[in-house]
Amino acid sequence: MKIPDYIGSLAYGLKMGVILPGMDIVEKVYEPLVHCYRDGLLHDKDVVCVTESIVARAQNNYITVNDIAREIKKELDLPEQGRVAVVFPIASRNRFSMILKGIARAVPDGEVAVQLSYPNDEVGNRIIDLDFAEKMDKELIRLEDLGEEKFKHPLTGVDYINLYREIIENEGAKPNIFLSNDPLNVLNYKPDGVIAADIHTRKATKAAILSKFNNCITLDQVCNEGEAYSEWGLLGSNMSSGERLKLAPRDGEKVVNLLRDKIKKEMKIDVQVMIYGDGAYLDPSSGIYELADPKAAFAVTEGLDIIREGFKYKYLADQCFYEDDLNAEEIEAFLADSTCPGAADDSIDREGTTPRRMEDILASLADLVSGSADAGTPVVVIKGFLK
Repeated sequence: MKIPDYIGSLAYGLKMGVILPGMDIVEKVYEPLVHCYRDGLLHDKDVVCVTESIVARAQNNYITVNDIAREIKKELDLPEQGRVAVVFPIASRNRFSMILKGIARAVPDGEVAVQLSYPNDEVGNRIIDLDFAEKMDKELIRLEDLGEEKFKHPLTGVDYINLYREIIENEGAKPNIFLSNDPLNVLNYKPDGVIAADIHTRKATKAAILSKFNNCITLDQVCNEGEAYSEWGLLGSNMSSGERLKLAPRDGEKVVNLLRDKIKKEMKIDVQVMIYGDGAYLDPSSGIYELADPKAAFAVTEGLDIIREGFKYKYLADQCFYEDDLNAEEIEAFLADSTCPGAADDSIDREGTTPRRMEDILASLADLVSGSADAGTPVVVIKGFLK
């Protein structure tokens, strides 16, 4: 079955069975694609999007809290009674609570200082109410400043300040949690080592700290080598069972190229392939930015390493009708010419078409189609985006 010409861009999810450690992920993803090809649903220039979770699971890319504790202690050269500082972690049980547990376990007789940004974390999770923060009017807010005030996440109902305090205490370390948007304030606590725990702004945070203090690392420097590892270290990791964490996939470029080559060899069609994580979606209701992974796409084949831009058709249609006095047929003929003669890169004809990386757009679409809960479609095929 060929997709009719009157259909433009299209994305659909593929249902698959459970992926377990040790499985050949290229073969497992290829199997449902055979059915798509048989039914005329897979063609040249389609994009096959594979969620990072099944790739990492097939790779058995898991670590434990003890692994984190051991590496943190080694990377920062921390004594048992050491003082470690964590700057700008996100407020997340799935993404950070187990990491914090490992950090605290690295200094069981010491202290963990956690500096949270406010009123929100890096991806928009509410730490404290904005009205309360403005009322405090302080650059640095300590727990004693909060008093009996409790701040629960508007969606999860979790008090992350209290949760992080309990995690540290349960590991035997002393918690010292405070709120400040200046990363250098953490140095007032005389740490032995600092972890810049933010995701997208980690390089700037680390650089600021290193300008005053010489023992600082980022989360991508932890668990980035060994039997289980990721090039992204702890960035992109997720809570698993017990005290396990699933890391982001490793060697992603190898995986996507193997899958693309297999499809090309067996089906004689040329597709693009990506491994995607969180989509770059900002929820307008909660203000939460979905992208808690370091990138929307962990790996892509070379055909997706492009910038997507184009013409604003609704502007051109108005221009042709009102200014050039063209009829419907003439306008459609003009719009059908994708080159739009005479339109330079900075032309008003391109106004409103913000250039974006193709991989970010497609990864975000794939994430929305597949869902992050119970959709059961970890592979998404996208049609009509590539010309």
